[in-house]
Amino acid sequence: MIIENAHVVTVSGDEYPGGHIVIEGDRITAVGPGKATARDPERIDARGCLATPGLINTHHHLYQWASQGMVTDGTLFEWLTTLYKPWSKMDAEVVAGAATAGLGWLAKSGCTTSTDHHYLFPKGRGDLFAAEIEAAREIGVRFHPCRGSMDRGESQGGLPPDEVVEDLGTILAETEAAIDRYHDPSPGSMLRVAVAPCSPFSVTRELLTESARLARDKGVRLHTHLAETLDEEEHTREQFGMTPAEYMDSIGWLGPDVWLAHCVHLHDTDVKRLAETRTGTAHCPSSNARLGAGIARVSHLLAAGAAVGLGVDGAASAELVPLAGELRQALYMQRARYGPAALTARQALEMATLGGARCLGREDEIGSLEPGRLADIALWRMDGFRAAIDDPVVAFAFGPTPPLHRLLVGGRTVVDADTLVTVPQDEAGRRGADAHRRLMRLAREVL
Repeated sequence: MIIENAHVVTVSGDEYPGGHIVIEGDRITAVGPGKATARDPERIDARGCLATPGLINTHHHLYQWASQGMVTDGTLFEWLTTLYKPWSKMDAEVVAGAATAGLGWLAKSGCTTSTDHHYLFPKGRGDLFAAEIEAAREIGVRFHPCRGSMDRGESQGGLPPDEVVEDLGTILAETEAAIDRYHDPSPGSMLRVAVAPCSPFSVTRELLTESARLARDKGVRLHTHLAETLDEEEHTREQFGMTPAEYMDSIGWLGPDVWLAHCVHLHDTDVKRLAETRTGTAHCPSSNARLGAGIARVSHLLAAGAAVGLGVDGAASAELVPLAGELRQALYMQRARYGPAALTARQALEMATLGGARCLGREDEIGSLEPGRLADIALWRMDGFRAAIDDPVVAFAFGPTPPLHRLLVGGRTVVDADTLVTVPQDEAGRRGADAHRRLMRLAREVL
């Protein structure tokens, strides 16, 4: 396959107006200016398009597609304490529908790799983890599901009600089983599992330390929420006598195999420590704004040399947010707080691609357009009204999400002419709406 006549942005440093990309199998074999030759290729004319690496979503809660538009004016803790109860009634059917819609929506906004942080496993409700993995297979995106957990309910000083937490033994056994069943460490893998206790205010110290031991024994990555709100900092100072980042550092939870969601309220020493330990951050600007949590110190993290990726977070705290739209949100929020030079268009694009790959430990495979990398490629239509802006990267990052000409995952078409093609687009949307109605029906007794 040859993609030609595109403005190619490799993200690793080179740009080729009117350039080409050659794909063989699931890999890129050549990138450069002008025309390319190959024997009997399929040719994609990308005239008027910007070619970027597929975007990488580093933090999400797919089940929350079924609970959008609720608690619209609450803080994080108010939002959580209200929604824990309906979430406790979800089953595998709800998760399957929500994940199909959520991942389909992500693909339509240029996402080729997505994580998911699933940390609620109500008893007797089916295999929720398997349901979202099947949805990702059907949509056709590369998937990094995180087996989350909570073991610290209200009776132990945690935030969630006791009925939604699991015991330590169950969590460790189920997490190990999920890794053994699903994790594929091979090159080009479509499925990798991470270990992800929910947050310092919903898990015990023992769960954090044992989860880190398990993940490192198994050679998988670690993920959790951190420093999302000032409420969280007050909670961890009261409970542990430390800031959230200091607490996680004290128990061995910083390092190159860890990425943390949000990191809004970091101190200077925290920024330095995340960079020193090569700990990644998933920046979720829309969700942080929707919940009034604040603006993460992304420009400071980048200046310190830390890895930063983008995430849309759960759809219930960032309704219908496209991943491509988070570039503009990140760009504008950093500038609103730190000035117009705080973040550039190309830095925002790098966060959404190579930065995300670094967070997931896959910077040698995805996140840039180079020979040998996986053919995860987004072609964005930058003609029409957008053609008034000479720099297509600026048009992409500063403007609304452009339509997708084509989205490829490992060379396979997932979106064509701005339409999801792996699952009928209308059907994916219907499954998400059905999941919402089912969850509301199941939850009616507690709402």
